[in-house]
Amino acid sequence: MPTLAQLRELQSIAQAGLTYTRDPYDRQRFERLRDLTAELLAEQTGQAPAEVAALLRVEEGYLTPKVDVRAVVLNARGEVLLTREAADGRWSLPGGWADPGESPRQIAVREVWEETGRQVRALRLLAVLDKAQHPHPPDLWAVYKLFLHCELTGPEDGGHAANLETTDSGFFPLDALPPLSLSRNLPQQVQRAAELARHPALGVDVD
Repeated sequence: MPTLAQLRELQSIAQAGLTYTRDPYDRQRFERLRDLTAELLAEQTGQAPAEVAALLRVEEGYLTPKVDVRAVVLNARGEVLLTREAADGRWSLPGGWADPGESPRQIAVREVWEETGRQVRALRLLAVLDKAQHPHPPDLWAVYKLFLHCELTGPEDGGHAANLETTDSGFFPLDALPPLSLSRNLPQQVQRAAELARHPALGVDVD
């Protein structure tokens, strides 16, 4: 069975071929390669083959990693702000996919407000991680994860903001984290990001 890294490489080859080829016969071959890759990715990730195939067909242009932005917010007691994901009932740092037209700072600030009802200011980059190099559950996409240190500019108890993606939020001690949404962040990532936020001299972690 090919690895996820190998399948992502096949996906990249198929998508690049569909982007640049002008030969109709080559287009058919690259479409078939993409569909076969989707079938194998579905087996690896446990998703429905038709769903994976539909997702791959939406992607256009040269394939690059997706970008996930996470905000690291600490209170005066050194506790970290987490939000509860509606999708799996587990907890994560506020954040999500990067949207075109917004900078990473803007995304972090907006995600904290939308998911927790708290106002923050983004200070600096803490880490850039390649999701594939960490023990997350299998993922269809190649993902770069950006962790940004943010500080509260409003009340610590901002109150959870009603939205479709998260159901609760709160500050937690780093040595007593709730069950985390492992597809989004790992305990060691949360703890390391908090350490980097507290100690700027450590610099930025980069995979």
